[in-house]
This record gives sequence, C-alpha cells and structure tokens, in this order.
Amino acid sequence: MKLISSPYLHQPVSIARLMRRVCLALVPGIVVFTWLIGPALLVQLLVASIVALGAEGLLLKLRGRPVQPFLSDGSALVTAWLIALTFPPLSPWWLTTVGVLLAIVVAKQLYGGLGQNPFNPAMVAFTGCLIAFPALMSQWPTQGLSFSFADQLEVIFGFAPRLDALTGATPLDAIKTAMKTEAFASIQELLISQHLYGIFAGRGWEWVSAAYLAGGAFLLYKRVITWHVPAAFLLCMGGLSALFWLYDPAHYADPVFHLFSGGAMLGAFFIATDPVSGCTTPRGKLIFGAGAGVLSYLIRVFGVFPDGIGFAILIMNLCAPMIDHFSQPAVFGSKGERA
Repeated sequence: MKLISSPYLHQPVSIARLMRRVCLALVPGIVVFTWLIGPALLVQLLVASIVALGAEGLLLKLRGRPVQPFLSDGSALVTAWLIALTFPPLSPWWLTTVGVLLAIVVAKQLYGGLGQNPFNPAMVAFTGCLIAFPALMSQWPTQGLSFSFADQLEVIFGFAPRLDALTGATPLDAIKTAMKTEAFASIQELLISQHLYGIFAGRGWEWVSAAYLAGGAFLLYKRVITWHVPAAFLLCMGGLSALFWLYDPAHYADPVFHLFSGGAMLGAFFIATDPVSGCTTPRGKLIFGAGAGVLSYLIRVFGVFPDGIGFAILIMNLCAPMIDHFSQPAVFGSKGERA
C-alpha cells in the first residue's frame, strides 16, 4: 500500500548496506582495470582486504569493543579497496600492507573508529606512502605489456626485481615531465607523438574513469551519495582547466583530459563523498567539492606530484568542520539564526 500523506515510515539506514553498494559501484572500474593490466589488481585487493579486516579486528579487540558488529559493517573493506585502486597494481605486497595499516590503525582506529576519523583513511594511506616511497608509488605498469599472472605474482611478492622494465609514467606524470624539460613545444605535439595518451586521456585509463563514472551514477541513483560534492568537484576542476587551456592551449591540457585522467572520477564519487571526513550540509558539500576540485587541479599542474587529489581532499578534510559551522541552514521559524 502506498502512503500519499504523512506520517511516513522511513526504512532504517544500514551502514553495511551502504558499504556493500559502494563496493558494488566499484566493480565496473575493477573489471576494466583488471582487463587493462591483468589480475595483479585482484591480488592487491585480496591482500588489502585481508590486512584491513585483520587490523580492524585486532584493534577492536585491544580497545575492548565488540569485533563482529564493527567488522561486518564493510567500512574497512571499502577503505582496503580504495587503497588497492589508488596504489600501483604491481606494488610489492608490503607497500600495500603498510598503506592499509596506516589507514586502519592510524587514521581510523586511533581516532576512535568509524565516525570519529577527521581524515579520509584511504587518502592518508595514499599520501603517506607517496611521500615515504615516491619511487614505488610511481611505478605503474606499461600499457600493452604482455605479462603473465605468474610473472605479476613474482613482482608483487618480491621474486622479480626488474620492475623498472615493466612500468612507465602515467599520462599526467609524462605531461608534467615533458613540459618541464621542454622536450615538446606544445601539449598537442606530445599527445600526437606518444601512443600513451590513447583517445583523449590516457590509453585505456579513460575507460577506467568512465567505469568509475558509471559506478558513481549508481551511487547517486541509490542515494548513497548526493550530487553536491561530485558535481562541484568536476565542475570546478573542469572549469579551471578550461580557463587555463583557453588561455594557453600549448601548455595546458584540455578539461576532458583532466576529468578522465588520473583519479578524478574515483576521487569525485568515491573519496570526496566520504560522509565522515567531509561536510554534511548541502551548501558545505558544494564548498567542499569545489575546494577539492580546484586544489586537485592546481597541485596537478603547478605542484610536485602528478595528481593532487589525495592532498586536496586531506586539506579540505581540515576545513570541513569550519565549512559546516558557517554553512548551517537557518533554524526554522527564526530570522537568519543558524542551527
């Protein structure tokens, strides 16, 4: 029977159900990613999941908290999957383990667990390992490399030391390096001369981003997330990149390249939308997403690191409480008084 007037009985929100939907939304990206580089990504997902669940259970036990309810909510699994997707798929197993422990132990449990962490755990892991192990975090597999599953396992578990021959720069990293060294007169010349860039954002990587976009649309449809953060993030990143591209197209890539390369789509729909470390008010979400999009572009183009999404989101995590404070809607029945 459909109710057409109040009162309405809302279905209770389950954290485990929301986390399962987030994992389901990540599946298209995982499938395309695995098709591009082979099953190494699945190994990283398995390693990250085992370490995350083990670390979460151990810390809950040490803190005297019930293990089963918190371990089954799926939050540790989502963090593990995001780490595996943002780390190079041929990373050594211990690097993935360090990242997961940094996220679960330091960024989450030491702050009190789910709902208490001020920073996104996956981005703490990514930026921490990027600063500590920059060489390993920049070794992404070369597209089109014929590399068997057995060989990939040897690389991940430390039996094949010749990693440099199997990896290459990402499109973002290649553009930054080429333009700084003035190896090419313009970005257009670079894009035309190298097969690395594929159709418009990186050979194959644009399809990974499209898969994340499809997963994000699923989250919006299921109302796991709202439109505010991803829309503000993508509009501001795309708008700012369009301004620089129109000003000097020879030295700045177009908006489509920036939106479909690197972790833009993953960051917009799966990371910046974290309800714990982000903003909660509608206006605050718009400010949070806009700030993350602008900072990501500025760090990409003018910073040291090729992709600035992790740093941008952590900076906005710092600002989230203040943004929420000043973006509270007025109390009903009052004149401009905030809640």
